Amino acid sequence: MTAPVMAQAAPEAAVQMRKTTYIQAVNEALREEMRRDESVFILGEDVAHYGGLFRVTRGLLDEFGPQRVIDTPISEQGFMGMALGAAAVGMRPVVELMYMDFTLVAADQIFNQIAKYHYMTGGLIHLPIVVRGQQGGGKRYGSQHSQCVEGLYAHFPGIRVVVPATPYDAKGLLKSAIRDDNPVVFLEHKMLYFTRGEAPPAEVEYTVPIGLADVKRTGQDLTLVTYGYCLLQALEAADALAARYGIQVEVVDLRTVNPMDTDTIWESVAKTGRLLAVHESYANCGVGAEVVARAYEEAPHLLRAPARRLGMAPVSIPVSKPLEDEILPWKQQIMAAVLEMMRA
Repeated sequence: MTAPVMAQAAPEAAVQMRKTTYIQAVNEALREEMRRDESVFILGEDVAHYGGLFRVTRGLLDEFGPQRVIDTPISEQGFMGMALGAAAVGMRPVVELMYMDFTLVAADQIFNQIAKYHYMTGGLIHLPIVVRGQQGGGKRYGSQHSQCVEGLYAHFPGIRVVVPATPYDAKGLLKSAIRDDNPVVFLEHKMLYFTRGEAPPAEVEYTVPIGLADVKRTGQDLTLVTYGYCLLQALEAADALAARYGIQVEVVDLRTVNPMDTDTIWESVAKTGRLLAVHESYANCGVGAEVVARAYEEAPHLLRAPARRLGMAPVSIPVSKPLEDEILPWKQQIMAAVLEMMRA
């Protein structure tokens, strides 16, 4: 893998921040990077004329035309292979998978080819590909359209895995991902698209570094490490725990799963002595298990109580709302896990 993008954050103190939606932030990042670099183009199912399943690419066809915003057949294997070839000769494709569950249809192209080309060619070939799309539950789309796949991508060396939770981070990290010479998977939770948050005005240029976590809430009792939509749930849980029980949870947003910023995690755990890793993907062999394992390998002396992970139950995701709510590790489950850990 080549060196990470050295990105700079926006000087928030010098600009008037605005409220925007997550979906608008992603759209702006795509538009700005396509204006900046003519080698950037978008391809995927329904990304052009329809504007994407969740309308993330709306309006881009009108500005950039069908040569740079390309509707593909329903063939993830085919258009992922097309992206590989384009990147190998100097283009910067942004591939949208309609649902990230469909990763498995193009698994050979992604994990056996894209992830390995830089290594197998001795560094001669760079593949600056961004694979982006939405994942996650909450919409009752059922077992094949609701999974979180960041753990699968993080397992394979050669791929950076980015999972932003706020409009600010989504725009800044997507711009960094498009400029990175490595393959980057950019995961957007479907429940985040219409959430709102602060970001600099559209005319202010900024990026967010890949591989740098961010403390979204300070506290001294327990460190909660998370990312994606679980960040919003964790912040709600932390506020409720503080109001009802006086427990102050520090919430660390990984933002990037691979490479993982463990320095920020250990800095927080040194203060709290307790560590809980939360994510929506399956707990078994997931990112939370990796966080806990690294804690015991790299920083066991910081822990005053056993570290824990909280992920989705090991079942296929049901369509039924009550059943889906039962298995997702959201606010109530997070609160229960924190209360149990504070008793230890």
